[in-house]
Amino acid sequence: MTPTDAFTSKQPISERSDLSQPADYLKRYYGYDLFRPMQEDIIKSITSGRDTVVLMPTGGGKSVCFQIPALMLPGITVVVSPLIALMKDQVGALHMNGIPAAFYNSTQSGREQRIIEDDCISGKLKLLYVSPEKLLTEAFFTFLKHVTVSLFAIDEAHCISSWGHDFRPEYTQLHVLKKQFPAVPTIALTATADKLTRHDIATRLGMNDPAIFISSFNRQNLSLQVLPGQNRIQQIIKLLQQKPDTSGIIYCLSRKSTESLAAKLQEKGFNAAFYHAKMDPADRSRTQEAFLRDDVKIMCATIAFGMGIDKSNVRWVIHYNMPKNIEGFYQEIGRAGRDGAAAQTVLFYSFADVATYKEMLAENNPANLGLQLAKLERMQQYADAHTCRRQILLSYFSEELPEPCGNCDVCRDPRVTFDGTVLAQKALSAIVRTGERVPMNLLIDILRGSRSQAVLQGGYDQIKTYGAGRDLRFEDWRNYLHQLINVGVIEVGYDQHYALRRGILADQVLKGNRKIDLVRPDDAPKQVVEKTRTKPDATRDDLFEQLRVLRKQLADDQNVPPYVIFTDTTLEDMARQRPTTPDALRNVSGVGERKLQLFGRKFLEVIARYVRETSGRGTVVRTIVNETPKRSTQQQTLDLYNTGMTIAEIAAERQLTTGSIASHLVQVAKSGYNLDLETLISSFVSPAERADIERAIQAVGIQEGRLKAIFDHLEGRYDYGKLTLVAGAFDR
Repeated sequence: MTPTDAFTSKQPISERSDLSQPADYLKRYYGYDLFRPMQEDIIKSITSGRDTVVLMPTGGGKSVCFQIPALMLPGITVVVSPLIALMKDQVGALHMNGIPAAFYNSTQSGREQRIIEDDCISGKLKLLYVSPEKLLTEAFFTFLKHVTVSLFAIDEAHCISSWGHDFRPEYTQLHVLKKQFPAVPTIALTATADKLTRHDIATRLGMNDPAIFISSFNRQNLSLQVLPGQNRIQQIIKLLQQKPDTSGIIYCLSRKSTESLAAKLQEKGFNAAFYHAKMDPADRSRTQEAFLRDDVKIMCATIAFGMGIDKSNVRWVIHYNMPKNIEGFYQEIGRAGRDGAAAQTVLFYSFADVATYKEMLAENNPANLGLQLAKLERMQQYADAHTCRRQILLSYFSEELPEPCGNCDVCRDPRVTFDGTVLAQKALSAIVRTGERVPMNLLIDILRGSRSQAVLQGGYDQIKTYGAGRDLRFEDWRNYLHQLINVGVIEVGYDQHYALRRGILADQVLKGNRKIDLVRPDDAPKQVVEKTRTKPDATRDDLFEQLRVLRKQLADDQNVPPYVIFTDTTLEDMARQRPTTPDALRNVSGVGERKLQLFGRKFLEVIARYVRETSGRGTVVRTIVNETPKRSTQQQTLDLYNTGMTIAEIAAERQLTTGSIASHLVQVAKSGYNLDLETLISSFVSPAERADIERAIQAVGIQEGRLKAIFDHLEGRYDYGKLTLVAGAFDR
């Protein structure tokens, strides 16, 4: 069977009567009941025809934001991606979800490309992934004129901005899309862009009054840690011994370092490989594929490895050397924990790394040398920081975290602080009185009452705050200003010759509404290796391991990475719920209809066998059994119901639909729990409503537990919660 035969529906997706709202597509194709924050609003913006800019952290669900509009809109969505090597995996993942898609790049023959063009013209495909180089050819533009383009999606959009950390000249030509297709909306997506880069993206793409969505950059599941740069290999070995049989990435500055580190780890018995840009392309591709498919657990790599890596079960990221800017660092650590489960990030830091970068920059002398040096300094400030590291990262992207995160090394081992509000007010007053035009060193001279030529020429000796900080040494002021930048009191105007400006907290501090704690330069304690938690993960039990083995077998059979079959979090949910029927498996987060058809039977067989063996029975229970691990999703619902909460209140509390809550209660009632289904129905459904729903059930019937036909027959008069309860009793 070919991919087209297996994954392309005969009926055009946009014409299916059972799909009307974005949430319908989310459930059918991705297996989720609820959108993540902002996703649904982004989708509605695009489907209304508006240009849209999306800033969402790695693992935040950017792809859904353009893939669902692609399914909803007539025609085809063209996705511009800079990474040819990853297009195949991205398209393979779409196929597994039952979404017809293809990639179009220089690795294909002319015949293969003509077949794809014909599929686009005939309406067989909904998404087409293409590199910017291929997109901008005259031949491709001619082809596009023969198809209905519904949307242009520009992935890794920060590449278009010279202010960004990964500028790519070919991206600057993408403004021609608006000139050639002015009526087609454009969505630009990136995980890393500061305020300056965000504006540049919209301008350079020629967007028309774009809607801008900025998701929280707070990846709470990632722990943050900085360790001293001495004895790095020994420290890495200790860290890896704490995390056996897990996938992770170690980023190195040089190609030579990746090879030597991988060799040393292999000598110690670790399953490691290396990756860098100078490898033979075939070897590089095989190495990346081995990591994605869990055949290699540890990847020692330069930053050439990673952009667009969708591997969801990366449990840790280590930086052997300090990155050269915060954007790159944030994007790289974001490759850990994409499934939402806990993940660890570790940065090894020494001043030698800073010196190496400065030498490289001096040797290359790039046009934006000043900008790169300033961003390197911000990265160094993060590594040197004495305050919550997550607050520092978020303030860089103009987001405030009101309280320390509790999940970084500084929070776990707090520094000794003092009330630095008056110092902050002095610095801000000087910044305001100089018109937010002076860089850090000049500001310090003003505060310390220097008679330097720059101070006198600017007339800064006449302002009220001149000399207000003469009691502190120059280096102390510099340290405190770095801390104030890190927490968002002050920001750096990179586009204004690095002048210091008021940050997101400045007004609160100036008005006396915000206290600022600072750390004295000599009060930072010595860093230590983070200890692992001794408490076992209850979700990673024997059943989870059996499901993971099955997933790997199926992935190898399908020639895709394991996470494309199901993520770790989906397997954990299966291990918790232990479904043994297709309907029960539908309630597992991440199980869509296509994957249910392709893999459901095999996973249910493993679960049923496990339930039989652990329960000591010879028959298969229907859904939830008494041996289910404590606090399954159904049991959480039952616990809340037993406290007296209504279905609507439980749905709000658990952020699920009333239909999902009703389904949980029906399942546990049928599994022998002490729950009276009739009493439950009478408290939620009136007699007249129940009679009406039962007549609809008799007229339409219940097919494999699907209630959409009944919902449509009743013209949407009753929500899925009421339908589920009545159907559950009707089916007993």
